[in-house]
Amino acid sequence: MDEKSHSNTSDDIEKHHDSMGSLQNDSRISLVDPSLEKKVWRKLDLRILPVVAMFYLLSFLDRTNLGNARVAGLQHDLKMTNKQYSIALTVTYVPYIVAELPSNLLLKIVGPNLMLPTMLTLWGVVTTLQGVVTSYKGLLACRFFLGLLEGGVFPGLVLYLSFFYPRRRLQWRISAFFSAASISGAFSGLLAFGIINMDGIGKRPGWAWIFILEGLFTFLFGLSGYVLLPRSPAHARFFDQEEKEYVIAKLKEDGATGRDDDVDGFSWREVGEAFKLPQVWMLAVLFFFDGTILYGLAYFAPSIVQGLGFTASRAQLMSVPPFAVAFVLTMIGAYISDRYRCRGFVSMFSSVLCIIGFAIFLGSKSHRIQYASLFFSIPGTYLAAPTLSTWSANNAAPHARRATAIAIGFIMTNSGGILATWLLGSLSPAPLYKLATKVLLAFSVLMFFFSGLNTWYLWDQNRKKAEFRKTMTITQEKPGLGDHSAWFEYAL
Repeated sequence: MDEKSHSNTSDDIEKHHDSMGSLQNDSRISLVDPSLEKKVWRKLDLRILPVVAMFYLLSFLDRTNLGNARVAGLQHDLKMTNKQYSIALTVTYVPYIVAELPSNLLLKIVGPNLMLPTMLTLWGVVTTLQGVVTSYKGLLACRFFLGLLEGGVFPGLVLYLSFFYPRRRLQWRISAFFSAASISGAFSGLLAFGIINMDGIGKRPGWAWIFILEGLFTFLFGLSGYVLLPRSPAHARFFDQEEKEYVIAKLKEDGATGRDDDVDGFSWREVGEAFKLPQVWMLAVLFFFDGTILYGLAYFAPSIVQGLGFTASRAQLMSVPPFAVAFVLTMIGAYISDRYRCRGFVSMFSSVLCIIGFAIFLGSKSHRIQYASLFFSIPGTYLAAPTLSTWSANNAAPHARRATAIAIGFIMTNSGGILATWLLGSLSPAPLYKLATKVLLAFSVLMFFFSGLNTWYLWDQNRKKAEFRKTMTITQEKPGLGDHSAWFEYAL
């Protein structure tokens, strides 16, 4: 198909799309070109996903490697108390939370191809500097700037992928890059086990080299991001014109973008609308619970394992298998969620895994059984996070409303991270972590409840929209309604 004929076809599609109301039913035109369908998504998966996954792996690694450094002697060398360690973690989260919403709102304006690599490069420098600190105050300064620069990464990457993939294809891709978090949990332990053997080289302790080497790699990869990340499908150099138009048409058909560029532009009104969505706040509660569990396990897994009787170096290695299982389960869950469009049920299943894991850890006195419990709790919470992220991105439109909804979710996630740093850091003594385990168990139960409640609410809204569509056509509906439109079906 030449460019001219395809352009004519695209015009016909738009005219056909705009005349759907005359059909007086709730069906949408299905734009499928077999010659392009697999080709365009495969190109995106090969060109975009590996870069995005590496961005998030480095983000999670550089934020949570403090736990590995702690086991390797950082807390002892800097003469930090448990309370001071919790403060160091909290100092990361405060600017992290503050940066999330403005960062997501600026992403499309500045351009993700510029903003994301810049953040990555700069926090790579800060991570490296952590390896040369000699005082607690120096560590606090580094943690503050690390949080400020990393704050927009996760919500920004979720929003960025929604520029390229239709809603029903999104969770597998979000899980693919979020699974980098579980990989980083495993990789961090292996890497720390090897790096701490550099203790004494350059007159620096082993924990310092964890920061230096990982930070330098982050810095270098950040520079490569300026070349590797396209701004949008229309700017992707690896697409020809036909492929660009096909992806854009699929996004418009799906409702992932507005049919009018003005509707998908920035608007303070749409920012405000996001705060009025019930599903945003039910998910916000879920994000808070999952964030507490997620960051509690991410930061303290090496310490938890060490408390089960393992040496410091052995604890680094023994923290790897549960995260490896989490990676596999996350990808399986993502496939099922996308294939059967069941975000809520996958979220409930992940909650059940967490309930089982924390109940076993709390009820058993055997170190082996307590270690085995991590194979439920860690995979459970790592499966929940990308599911909730996709659920949030799927059910808010247009762009500014979606960007705000995603940012609200991650603000709550990292607020949970603050609670986790205190809950496991100083309020609940190691090695039993009894209070923390009880709280995390209660949060897991509440996650199950709110997942079910949100699923029911969205199902009920879809039912009402289906009834409404019987009484009018799409051309009679007020434009610019976004997810309030009767023709926008919520993802369950």
